[in-house]
Amino acid sequence: MAHSHGHTPAAWTGVIIAFIGFCTGSVFMVMPSPVGVAASLVLILAGAVVGGIMRAAGLGQKSKGLTKDQLQAHTQKFTQAQAQKQSAAPQTAEAHS
Repeated sequence: MAHSHGHTPAAWTGVIIAFIGFCTGSVFMVMPSPVGVAASLVLILAGAVVGGIMRAAGLGQKSKGLTKDQLQAHTQKFTQAQAQKQSAAPQTAEAHS
């Protein structure tokens, strides 16, 4: 099953804004500028806020996991595979006695 792993406009926008905030914060940290560092921290938080707003607007990941039917089908396949594995396993305890 393919998932987007965060490859959405909301995720990309939030990460890019936060990345710019980290880069500018690093520069302002080296050039001792407390105001610049504070502005960079605000920019990092703005990235999270903008990403969250975009996600709420429908530009984020559509689904957070399996639907009820998909989960039931997955569980059924897993149970069948386990039953087949157990029936195909050699009976080592009986062979040694």
